Amino acid sequence: MFDVAWGAGATAFGWIIATDFRQAAQRFHALSHAAVPFGGGGAPVVGVGFVRFVAGVFALVGPVILVTGLMDVWRGEAGTYELPPIPAWFVVAEAVVVAAFLWWMWRRSGVLRREWIAGGVLRRAAIAGLTASLVAFTVCFGFGRGGWVLLSWLAGGLCGLTLLTGHRPGEESATEADV
Repeated sequence: MFDVAWGAGATAFGWIIATDFRQAAQRFHALSHAAVPFGGGGAPVVGVGFVRFVAGVFALVGPVILVTGLMDVWRGEAGTYELPPIPAWFVVAEAVVVAAFLWWMWRRSGVLRREWIAGGVLRRAAIAGLTASLVAFTVCFGFGRGGWVLLSWLAGGLCGLTLLTGHRPGEESATEADV
């Protein structure tokens, strides 16, 4: 099942970013640069072209993994995704890192806070879903619930793609800019 989840996410992410659908590659580049905790104020290390190239690799590899996973499911060879026992110290460390990351993203000048303020209903729902899926991922990972980890990972990816392809109010779209 991991192959199906990873393949679906990689395919969607890869094609949306590689084709720059609704300027998603440019938005991903800007958001990833703004999300860098230390040293994010300088010039970006890589450009949008490199981001699109890497996404192209995901766009090509993702369908292969997806088809392989679907064939395993169809033949009945796919097993459940079970996590090995996780030490308590690792779960605590993971929770601290995720909490710090969420604080960084939601602080007054954080990326998610700025997106929340600028967004409409769909954008805000995607931001709330992204935050909830990160918390759910952490909790499910800590309790060793592999299936739920995959589900929260896919939900977070869907919310993230919604943010990348969504149109912010007050933002000029590509078709409006060409006219």
